Amino acid sequence: MIRHAALLFCALAATLAHAQSTKPGLWEMTQKMGGSAQMDQAMAQMQQQMASMSPEQRKMMQDMLAKQGMAMPAPAAGGGMTVKMCITPEMAAKQDLPAQTEGECTTTVTSRSANVVKMNFVCKNPPSTGEGTYTFQSDTAYTMKMLMKTTHQGKPQNVTMDGQGKWLSANCGNVKPLK
Repeated sequence: MIRHAALLFCALAATLAHAQSTKPGLWEMTQKMGGSAQMDQAMAQMQQQMASMSPEQRKMMQDMLAKQGMAMPAPAAGGGMTVKMCITPEMAAKQDLPAQTEGECTTTVTSRSANVVKMNFVCKNPPSTGEGTYTFQSDTAYTMKMLMKTTHQGKPQNVTMDGQGKWLSANCGNVKPLK
Protein backbone atom coordinates (compact mmCIF):
# COMPACT_ATOMS: atom_id res chain seq x y z
CA MET A 1 0.00 0.00 0.00
CA ILE A 2 2.71 2.49 1.01
CA ARG A 3 4.92 1.28 -1.85
CA HIS A 4 2.04 1.76 -4.30
CA ALA A 5 1.27 5.25 -3.03
CA ALA A 6 4.96 6.21 -3.17
CA LEU A 7 5.36 4.84 -6.70
CA LEU A 8 2.14 6.54 -7.77
CA PHE A 9 3.43 9.83 -6.37
CA CYS A 10 6.70 9.46 -8.27
CA ALA A 11 4.94 8.62 -11.50
CA LEU A 12 2.42 11.46 -11.16
CA ALA A 13 5.14 13.88 -10.13
CA ALA A 14 7.12 12.89 -13.17
CA THR A 15 4.17 13.30 -15.49
CA LEU A 16 2.86 16.51 -14.02
CA ALA A 17 6.19 18.11 -13.23
CA HIS A 18 6.36 18.96 -16.89
CA ALA A 19 2.65 19.25 -17.67
CA GLN A 20 3.02 23.03 -17.42
CA SER A 21 5.96 25.12 -18.57
CA THR A 22 8.88 23.71 -16.61
CA LYS A 23 12.62 24.03 -16.84
CA PRO A 24 14.50 20.96 -18.05
CA GLY A 25 17.18 19.47 -15.82
CA LEU A 26 17.48 17.89 -12.39
CA TRP A 27 14.41 18.18 -10.17
CA GLU A 28 13.97 17.29 -6.51
CA MET A 29 10.49 16.15 -5.53
CA THR A 30 9.45 15.77 -1.90
CA GLN A 31 6.24 14.16 -0.67
CA LYS A 32 4.66 13.27 2.63
CA MET A 33 1.83 10.80 2.92
CA GLY A 34 -0.73 10.87 5.68
CA GLY A 35 -4.26 9.91 6.47
CA SER A 36 -3.94 7.87 9.64
CA ALA A 37 -1.59 6.89 12.45
CA GLN A 38 -1.22 3.53 10.70
CA MET A 39 -0.08 5.30 7.52
CA ASP A 40 2.46 7.41 9.43
CA GLN A 41 3.77 4.27 11.14
CA ALA A 42 4.04 2.40 7.83
CA MET A 43 5.94 5.34 6.29
CA ALA A 44 8.39 5.37 9.22
CA GLN A 45 8.83 1.60 8.87
CA MET A 46 9.52 1.94 5.13
CA GLN A 47 12.19 4.57 5.86
CA GLN A 48 13.80 2.28 8.45
CA GLN A 49 13.82 -0.60 5.97
CA MET A 50 15.46 1.57 3.33
CA ALA A 51 18.09 2.74 5.81
CA SER A 52 18.92 -0.85 6.80
CA MET A 53 19.22 -2.24 3.25
CA SER A 54 22.29 -4.28 2.48
CA PRO A 55 24.64 -2.83 -0.16
CA GLU A 56 23.30 -5.42 -2.64
CA GLN A 57 19.66 -4.51 -1.94
CA ARG A 58 20.46 -0.80 -2.18
CA LYS A 59 22.23 -1.35 -5.53
CA MET A 60 19.26 -3.33 -6.86
CA MET A 61 16.84 -0.57 -5.78
CA GLN A 62 19.08 2.14 -7.26
CA ASP A 63 19.29 0.26 -10.57
CA MET A 64 15.51 -0.25 -10.70
CA LEU A 65 14.84 3.43 -10.01
CA ALA A 66 17.55 4.56 -12.43
CA LYS A 67 15.71 2.72 -15.23
CA GLN A 68 12.69 4.87 -14.35
CA GLY A 69 14.71 8.11 -14.39
CA MET A 70 14.86 8.51 -10.61
CA ALA A 71 17.47 8.52 -7.89
CA MET A 72 17.09 6.57 -4.64
CA PRO A 73 14.51 8.13 -2.32
CA ALA A 74 15.89 9.79 0.78
CA PRO A 75 14.13 10.69 4.02
CA ALA A 76 12.88 14.29 4.09
CA ALA A 77 12.11 16.60 6.98
CA GLY A 78 8.85 15.77 8.73
CA GLY A 79 8.82 12.11 7.70
CA GLY A 80 8.45 12.51 3.94
CA MET A 81 10.50 11.10 1.07
CA THR A 82 12.54 12.90 -1.56
CA VAL A 83 13.42 11.68 -5.06
CA LYS A 84 15.45 13.27 -7.80
CA MET A 85 14.37 13.10 -11.45
CA CYS A 86 15.84 14.23 -14.73
CA ILE A 87 13.55 16.03 -17.18
CA THR A 88 14.96 16.48 -20.69
CA PRO A 89 14.32 19.57 -22.84
CA GLU A 90 12.12 17.41 -25.08
CA MET A 91 10.01 16.26 -22.12
CA ALA A 92 9.64 19.80 -20.81
CA ALA A 93 8.63 21.06 -24.27
CA LYS A 94 5.95 18.36 -24.68
CA GLN A 95 3.79 19.60 -21.78
CA ASP A 96 1.58 16.53 -21.80
CA LEU A 97 1.13 13.40 -19.75
CA PRO A 98 3.31 10.44 -20.68
CA ALA A 99 1.95 6.94 -20.13
CA GLN A 100 1.74 5.77 -16.52
CA THR A 101 2.55 2.05 -16.24
CA GLU A 102 2.94 1.39 -12.50
CA GLY A 103 -0.32 0.18 -10.97
CA GLU A 104 -2.14 0.20 -14.32
CA CYS A 105 -3.25 3.78 -13.73
CA THR A 106 -5.15 6.15 -15.97
CA THR A 107 -4.70 9.87 -15.35
CA THR A 108 -7.09 12.50 -16.68
CA VAL A 109 -6.43 16.23 -16.53
CA THR A 110 -9.73 17.82 -15.47
CA SER A 111 -8.62 21.44 -15.71
CA ARG A 112 -5.53 23.41 -16.59
CA SER A 113 -4.81 27.10 -16.18
CA ALA A 114 -1.64 29.18 -16.42
CA ASN A 115 -0.32 27.79 -13.14
CA VAL A 116 -2.71 25.05 -11.90
CA VAL A 117 -3.27 21.51 -13.14
CA LYS A 118 -6.10 19.46 -11.64
CA MET A 119 -6.34 15.76 -12.38
CA ASN A 120 -8.10 12.52 -11.45
CA PHE A 121 -6.63 9.04 -11.55
CA VAL A 122 -7.89 5.47 -11.40
CA CYS A 123 -5.58 2.52 -10.72
CA LYS A 124 -6.34 -1.17 -11.11
CA ASN A 125 -3.48 -2.65 -9.08
CA PRO A 126 -4.28 -2.15 -6.28
CA PRO A 127 -7.73 -0.68 -6.96
CA SER A 128 -7.69 3.00 -6.03
CA THR A 129 -8.95 6.37 -7.19
CA GLY A 130 -7.95 9.90 -6.44
CA GLU A 131 -7.57 13.50 -7.38
CA GLY A 132 -4.73 15.95 -7.26
CA THR A 133 -3.88 19.59 -7.74
CA TYR A 134 -0.49 20.87 -8.84
CA THR A 135 0.18 24.59 -8.43
CA PHE A 136 3.18 26.00 -10.28
CA GLN A 137 4.89 28.99 -8.67
CA SER A 138 7.25 29.26 -11.66
CA ASP A 139 9.01 27.03 -14.18
CA THR A 140 11.32 25.92 -11.33
CA ALA A 141 8.88 25.16 -8.49
CA TYR A 142 5.49 23.64 -7.76
CA THR A 143 3.41 22.31 -4.87
CA MET A 144 0.92 19.46 -5.00
CA LYS A 145 -1.87 17.96 -2.94
CA MET A 146 -3.46 14.59 -3.65
CA LEU A 147 -6.18 12.48 -2.08
CA MET A 148 -6.27 8.76 -2.82
CA LYS A 149 -9.07 6.37 -1.85
CA THR A 150 -8.19 2.69 -1.65
CA THR A 151 -8.64 -0.38 0.52
CA HIS A 152 -6.02 -2.01 2.72
CA GLN A 153 -6.69 -5.45 4.16
CA GLY A 154 -10.34 -5.07 3.17
CA LYS A 155 -10.84 -1.72 4.91
CA PRO A 156 -11.43 1.58 3.06
CA GLN A 157 -8.56 4.00 3.48
CA ASN A 158 -7.99 7.62 2.53
CA VAL A 159 -4.41 8.65 1.87
CA THR A 160 -3.30 12.25 1.50
CA MET A 161 -0.08 13.31 -0.18
CA ASP A 162 1.41 16.76 0.06
CA GLY A 163 4.48 17.58 -1.93
CA GLN A 164 6.64 20.03 -3.73
CA GLY A 165 9.07 20.02 -6.59
CA LYS A 166 11.99 22.28 -7.22
CA TRP A 167 14.48 22.58 -10.03
CA LEU A 168 18.06 22.02 -8.90
CA SER A 169 20.28 22.23 -11.95
CA ALA A 170 20.41 22.16 -15.74
CA ASN A 171 22.83 19.22 -15.40
CA CYS A 172 21.21 15.95 -14.28
CA GLY A 173 24.55 14.43 -13.29
CA ASN A 174 24.20 10.66 -12.83
CA VAL A 175 20.37 10.75 -12.75
CA LYS A 176 19.23 9.45 -16.14
CA PRO A 177 16.11 10.88 -17.88
CA LEU A 178 12.76 9.15 -17.57
CA LYS A 179 12.11 6.55 -20.24
